[in-house]
Amino acid sequence: MTALLEIKNITKNYWDMKEAKCRLHLFENITVVLQKSERIALLGKSGEGKSTLLRTLALIETLDKGEIYFKGDSAKELDTRQWRMNIAYVAQQSIMLPGTIEDNLKTVSKLHNIPFDEGLAKKYMKDLGLEHLMWNKKAKDLSGGEKQRVALVRTLLLNPPVLLLDEITASLDQQSKEYVELLLEHIHKEKGTSFIWITHDLEQAKKISDRVWYMENGRLAIDSRTEDFFESHHTQVIPDQVML
Repeated sequence: MTALLEIKNITKNYWDMKEAKCRLHLFENITVVLQKSERIALLGKSGEGKSTLLRTLALIETLDKGEIYFKGDSAKELDTRQWRMNIAYVAQQSIMLPGTIEDNLKTVSKLHNIPFDEGLAKKYMKDLGLEHLMWNKKAKDLSGGEKQRVALVRTLLLNPPVLLLDEITASLDQQSKEYVELLLEHIHKEKGTSFIWITHDLEQAKKISDRVWYMENGRLAIDSRTEDFFESHHTQVIPDQVML
């Protein structure tokens, strides 16, 4: 069976300004497969390249080595816009585009020339506790948590098979965080959406994932079923690191 997302020997370098030379590697030779309907918690201490890995999978960052495939098709051969319709990245720091909430929600429809599903947008806004917001409100006037949730709705309207979630609940209050978890769980069950979710919250990782990918020293050190990961001896040393 063809994998939904296949990652083969990918490497990302970085520039060390102090040494004025390229230092290998932020991460290297990562090889892993994501199947349809899988939920991955991507863990590891800060600085391991987790966010850069997601941005690379979304083709926001360039690869220095390796290949990425979506349903057997190489990222090098597919149109970038088409790729991002299928593999959608949600950043930790949400970016609101100029204009109103409605302008932001309709952005993906205009960009990708697809119909705007107003009913679905209203449902997602309600599910995330945002039904009280007037759509003609300027997006720049929203609170940080509201911007984060509006940005998530904007991405979800693409109905992507793969979601790349970069600590999207880190700045949310507990209730808003639970809204996000419940909505993504519902979408996963209803549509079979797969996601890779960076989190520093181990309880959240247990709740929202089927598998754990753990990055350490620039490599994918562990690829394990979530249950096995948290029952194994690894958790004796990982929690303090993950929370950094």
